[in-house]
Amino acid sequence: MFNKVGKKLGIVALSTGLVLSGLSLGSVDAAKPDSVSKGKGNNKKVENVIYMIPDGFSANYASNYRVYKGEEAVWDAHLKGAFTTYSANSDITDSAAAGTAMATGEKTNNGVIGLDTDGNELQTILEASQEEGKASGLVATSTITHATPAAFASHVESRNNETEIARQLLANEVDVLLGGGKNNFLPTSQGGNQEELNLIEQAEEQGYEFIETRSELLENNDIALKKGEKLLGLFADDALAPELHRAETEEPSIAEMTEVAIDILEEDKDGFFLVVEGSQIDWAGHDNDAAWAMSEVAAFEMAVEKAINFAEEDGKTLVVVAGDHDTGGITTGSNGSLDLNASVLRDVTATGDYMADQLNEGRTNVSAVFDMYTGLELTNEEIQTIQDGENASLAINKVVTDRANIGWTSSNHTGADIPVYAYGPKADKFVGFHDNTDLPKIIAEAMKLK
Repeated sequence: MFNKVGKKLGIVALSTGLVLSGLSLGSVDAAKPDSVSKGKGNNKKVENVIYMIPDGFSANYASNYRVYKGEEAVWDAHLKGAFTTYSANSDITDSAAAGTAMATGEKTNNGVIGLDTDGNELQTILEASQEEGKASGLVATSTITHATPAAFASHVESRNNETEIARQLLANEVDVLLGGGKNNFLPTSQGGNQEELNLIEQAEEQGYEFIETRSELLENNDIALKKGEKLLGLFADDALAPELHRAETEEPSIAEMTEVAIDILEEDKDGFFLVVEGSQIDWAGHDNDAAWAMSEVAAFEMAVEKAINFAEEDGKTLVVVAGDHDTGGITTGSNGSLDLNASVLRDVTATGDYMADQLNEGRTNVSAVFDMYTGLELTNEEIQTIQDGENASLAINKVVTDRANIGWTSSNHTGADIPVYAYGPKADKFVGFHDNTDLPKIIAEAMKLK
């Protein structure tokens, strides 16, 4: 499969029925390890890990993003293999079960965080890293208590119990917590979701510095993490704003959060374990909003660049990029055309939801709204489609997606296999076809965790 920039998508040939949990990894001649290609050898000890999870991202997202961007993404040169994602009780996983598998190396049921199918607590790779004296961090564009970040430092029967997850994140003393979800740390008396506890006050008593704005975060980018010093950044009451609308807020980008987290954590002489989730790629997929999805991938790529740049200079850092599942069943091409047109999405400046909110009661201003936020001149048929649509947002997204020649097969997760990219020492260990439970096992081996 070739896109307009003439780059072939390198995907390992897969047998979809094969599960290789606990696989003894071999090598693939065509996949040269990053560190070997740089002449640095591949036996260096991994002191730091940056585990980057673009939630909802799959190979077809990668294909469309390459066209959207007009050139290869930073991760394309570091493709190593692919993996399966099914949960313990379903062929199609949710983020809780997927996050648990990627954090613990064990399958669990959908909706469950950090527990096995019998309800027993599973140690996460972040917790194992902490036991070795390493600093730890979680970064997300959702609430920091959302399923994926929660899976690395909490253990609850339901992913929806975000107030308990907040309590456990602090109890686990994760050194850097950056994202949304301030309401999950505040009591109801202050408009929050905790019954009585003020977890922000508790965090400050535990040695956390609490910040709420982008400017406060950027002022912290030279903090040296000393023993007992931690950073809690909650930049929105709920999730952070979509990347398309972030400029209207005082919220940091995922790249800025990633860079500050690395700057702080690297001061720990024992190394660090950092998880970074690009949360809203998944949400855009649920909405079948291609412009929102591609803008979130672009923001996430900037964070990956920060991580890889650090790893290049450091030489002891392993960067792993792996989505937890596909969302939306995005396709590369639709309407029978042989040409991709994802680049049209670069001119879209608002989500479908936002544009729908700008429509008047009779939806007579469809053309004006599209002109303002997409630059697209609609046909009469497209205008009628939006005016008649039961859900204005979905109708808008359908028109924009059709113009981009992108298709969707679902408004939920799918069972598609997911690519894994890796850079740094031991990156070649990810070559091949895996299950999601293999990823933390490979990382643990690379870090020589007990």
